Amino acid sequence: MTYSILTFDRETGVFAAAAATGNLCVGGWVLRGDIESGLVASQGTAPSTFWRDEVLRKMHNGTDAGIAIANVVRTDPGRGHRQIIALDRNGGAKGFTGGDSIAFADHVCEDGLAVAGNMLASQAVLDAMISAARNSRVSVVSRMLAALAAADAAGGDKRGLVSAALLILDPHRPPLDLRIDYHVNPLTALKRLCDRAHGLHYHKWLGKVPVLVDRSRHP
Repeated sequence: MTYSILTFDRETGVFAAAAATGNLCVGGWVLRGDIESGLVASQGTAPSTFWRDEVLRKMHNGTDAGIAIANVVRTDPGRGHRQIIALDRNGGAKGFTGGDSIAFADHVCEDGLAVAGNMLASQAVLDAMISAARNSRVSVVSRMLAALAAADAAGGDKRGLVSAALLILDPHRPPLDLRIDYHVNPLTALKRLCDRAHGLHYHKWLGKVPVLVDRSRHP
């Protein structure tokens, strides 16, 4: 039903996430992040918004991604139908894919990187996202958009796509939180929206918004 990717760059401190699905409103359902906590993508046949929010809160309090996920999964009798990946504030990655998830379903976690998907064409969808995310020659925004496109080209969601989302958390810039909730070609629509968000007028206005590094300058 959904594929998602979370990344963390230790050199820049930038967290980035993207997701796409054959259902409505993937950004609202799946992705959550806080630059002082990390990133979470909670999805599945019956996704739990409680998982998503509880893991993010635990990571904000200093719990690593593995322990945070273990705590929410262990007590949920519906875990077989759910899937989650998370990156904590240090870039530690962890995931869980319930045994009752619709095939193909799996997750892959590395240092600073996590991908997950369910109802996918094959493992190649996850591999394609990882490969695109490792392209350091382009910007983080371009990498996230490329990861979604590569996953789609590898087979993606077996039903096709309806919605897509992008979330970038940068200590030097305001959050970029873009969502296409319903579109016949959501990846193209997300790219167009992203281009507009980087247009001169909007981008200039963002320079007036306080960011994380301002806190250290003005305690």
